[in-house]
Amino acid sequence: MDAKLLDILVCPLCKSPLIYRKAEQELICKADRLAYPIQDDIPVMLADEARAVPVEEIEKL
Repeated sequence: MDAKLLDILVCPLCKSPLIYRKAEQELICKADRLAYPIQDDIPVMLADEARAVPVEEIEKL
């Protein structure tokens, strides 16, 4: 994932910064508890495509 792209990407719902998880290939929004997938180095920033992140997982970030 390009570092410059990571600097400008925010959650499309709440505009919060995102946490990049390289191993999982996803971007996490702690505020909305959503994980946006990265497919072929392209972030899929659609709420319908995001995974709900359990509170326990968010607390570990």
